[in-house]
Amino acid sequence: MNRRSFLSYGIATMTGFFFFSKPAFATQSSVRIEVPDTVSSGQEITIKLHVSHDGNNFLHHTDWVYVKINDQEIKRWEFGVFDTPESNNFTREIKYMVMTPIVITSEANCNLHGSTGISEKKVMVP
Repeated sequence: MNRRSFLSYGIATMTGFFFFSKPAFATQSSVRIEVPDTVSSGQEITIKLHVSHDGNNFLHHTDWVYVKINDQEIKRWEFGVFDTPESNNFTREIKYMVMTPIVITSEANCNLHGSTGISEKKVMVP
């Protein structure tokens, strides 16, 4: 094998590793919703969103988190290069007055790797 062939194969191999391998330490952003399962009508609840993403830094971070109630967005947090989340695991809270049963959905997104998907919790009113 001559030098030119060796370099061509080496470059092709490195390119394949670069494009087809997943990062070892990077993850997608995820959210876990913490709310009571059942509340009385007219009761105010605290909705806690526990967001996880390994490796937050100015180039690679959770870039947004939202929370929806019954498919209507009620709050969104956006992050950027100069305003990254405070740590790999962080929490956001909002208050909400529950009158009828609700479905809460939330999602977080990594600017490079995306999201693990939408989290959902139901709050029942007897």
